[in-house]
Amino acid sequence: MNKLSREDLMSLEKYAQERAGFRGQVMAHKKNRRVALGPNATLYFEDRLTMQYQIQEILRIEKVFEAEGIEEELEAYNPLIPDGSNWKATFMIEFEKEEERRAALAKMIGIEKVIWVQVGDCEKVNPIANEDLERETDDKTSAVHFLRFELSGEMVELAKNGAPIRMGVDHENYRHETGELGANIAQSLSEDLALRH
Repeated sequence: MNKLSREDLMSLEKYAQERAGFRGQVMAHKKNRRVALGPNATLYFEDRLTMQYQIQEILRIEKVFEAEGIEEELEAYNPLIPDGSNWKATFMIEFEKEEERRAALAKMIGIEKVIWVQVGDCEKVNPIANEDLERETDDKTSAVHFLRFELSGEMVELAKNGAPIRMGVDHENYRHETGELGANIAQSLSEDLALRH
């Protein structure tokens, strides 16, 4: 899958003009890339468009317009764009109350390793988590993890051909699964994948 380069990004001035329309497009796109795992955990599947938006927003907020600063952001976010044989997701543990979240994070150590995706009747796939940095301590896990689910050629082909996709999490203190994903989400995720010839 093609990574983003400086040429793909709008200047700060152009982004200021286009932002409202672009943001609307991205929010509509993201609706089909969000998978709830029970009431307090969500997978947000990233792709080229979601990362372009993320980078544009950071450049806007931090008023970055120099080539070096832009390259740094591209370097940080390009690894979150799927490569054709995987899905990449931000996993978030979400509780409204701070004290509830703190208590939950202490009980959910290792949760990022037991999330799974399943295509058709293939084996469940657990993610490679947090390749950028360690996100948990001996006392608690982080509320945010970055995950990469590597799929076999067979799984890619099945997903591209509309096989059911399920997801879940099997942690002793938090177990949930989705059942079959809706067609809109399955379709959006299948677009991240490329058949190998």
